[in-house]
Amino acid sequence: MKNIISYLQQHSGEILSDIKTLVAAESPSMNKAAVDRCGEVLQAIFAERLGVNAEIDVQEKYGNHLKFTLGTGSEQTVVLGHFDTVWDEGELAIREEEGKLYGPGVLDMKAGLVQAIWAVRALQQQDLLAGKRIVFLCGSDEEVGSPSSSDWLSHHAMGSAQVLVVEPAVAGSGALKVARKGTGQYQVAITGLAAHAGNNPEEGISAVQEMAHQVLFLHGLNAPDRGTTVNVGIAQGGNRVNVVADKAVLGIDTRVTSEEEAQRIHAEITQLQPHLPGIKLEVTGAQSRPPMRQNAESLVLMQRAQSVAQQLGFTVEGKSVGGGSDGNFTAALGIPTLDGLGATGAGIHARHEHIQIADIPARAALVAGLILGDADVTG
Repeated sequence: MKNIISYLQQHSGEILSDIKTLVAAESPSMNKAAVDRCGEVLQAIFAERLGVNAEIDVQEKYGNHLKFTLGTGSEQTVVLGHFDTVWDEGELAIREEEGKLYGPGVLDMKAGLVQAIWAVRALQQQDLLAGKRIVFLCGSDEEVGSPSSSDWLSHHAMGSAQVLVVEPAVAGSGALKVARKGTGQYQVAITGLAAHAGNNPEEGISAVQEMAHQVLFLHGLNAPDRGTTVNVGIAQGGNRVNVVADKAVLGIDTRVTSEEEAQRIHAEITQLQPHLPGIKLEVTGAQSRPPMRQNAESLVLMQRAQSVAQQLGFTVEGKSVGGGSDGNFTAALGIPTLDGLGATGAGIHARHEHIQIADIPARAALVAGLILGDADVTG
């Protein structure tokens, strides 16, 4: 590992430059043109640093997904990541100050992708990839629930020996993510009947009043003792103060730790009933990601990561987190999956999103060590 970390430290300036280049290619999830431009920048980095070209999975609505393959070994390691972000173009500026790099998607998760590219380059430059097959799966729609990439990811990950997810580390501690909640998103469209609020309110059926009933019911589905959260994050209704509202919409986020809870929550939401006579409800959505749970094989992978980190001179722990990622899909296939192997920093989905520049070589070396697979997990 000494040669690997030394190589990455020597090239830390180039790694940082590649990160800045990728972050500058802004890629809000729902802007296909922008995401595809970012994908072209990512392809250029792969071509320059690893000498590989992408297999492109063309999409109509979302950005194109990218697969990069190196080597022909029998055991496959998948490096998993996404290059879409939650930020609109021009919303955040890129800046470097006090050892931190700020910018849209720098932490979630463009730095992690670049670090992984350089991890493989370090192995490649030292002739350590013999007998190894590495597949990078880079999705374009993770931030909106991976609607077009989930099946593509699962298909190409099937049968892999391990999946390394280069999403950001746990903020503050740098911990890896060994378990994640399953996630879902739903929308409830409420239709009532409009009427004049002063002259004949009794002839109306208020969609806003119905919305209030539904919000209370939905929040009553929370079960903290089981790790289940249901949050109505969007509640919109009516358009004039003097009209009984005939339309309202709810946006709902769900998080669960078990398939049993996922089924319970899905049934409760999809079978919502009106509280007021004459109201019509239309429910759409689903549980988009299954829970990621640690099994015996992924525990071994975590132990190997701790051994590699120890060789590199630092310690790393594993934590369970509430957010979901594409690692949820591969873990559900039974493939040993370890998440949070990307950059360290803070501010995911926040305006102060940033990475810690000094940690870049060590985090890249950690990924390299896991690909190498010869670390002593008992040490």
